[in-house]
Amino acid sequence: MLLRVERGKGGKDRHAMLSPQLLELLRAWWREGRRRSLLLPGGWLFPGRNPVEPLSARQLCRVVRAAAQAAGITKRVSPHTLRHSFATHLLEQGVDIRVIQTLLGRDRPSCPAPCEAAALSRSGNPLQLCECRH
Repeated sequence: MLLRVERGKGGKDRHAMLSPQLLELLRAWWREGRRRSLLLPGGWLFPGRNPVEPLSARQLCRVVRAAAQAAGITKRVSPHTLRHSFATHLLEQGVDIRVIQTLLGRDRPSCPAPCEAAALSRSGNPLQLCECRH
């Protein structure tokens, strides 16, 4: 499944992959936020301090840093660190670099959409490669 990210870095709209497990967590988040009247109808999944505005980049950085600290990670982290980690895990699992570039939303006018779709279909579901294997 794909998640639409509006007004991302550089003001661009993007799509991000969404695993079934994360989808369930986000649905639970949405239901609880609605139950508590914290999320507005038709509003943002992650509202900012003002509920009619999205979570700001600065607020997101703070959340990522707090999560890293809670996990005992001492290195400096940012939302971009998560992007690099995702790409690194996929690369280590043998996913084609062009597929990873497509998943990360890299603009590549030299590769037409059918080429990207074919690369994605050959790779299967890269999110399955990222799931914990305990």
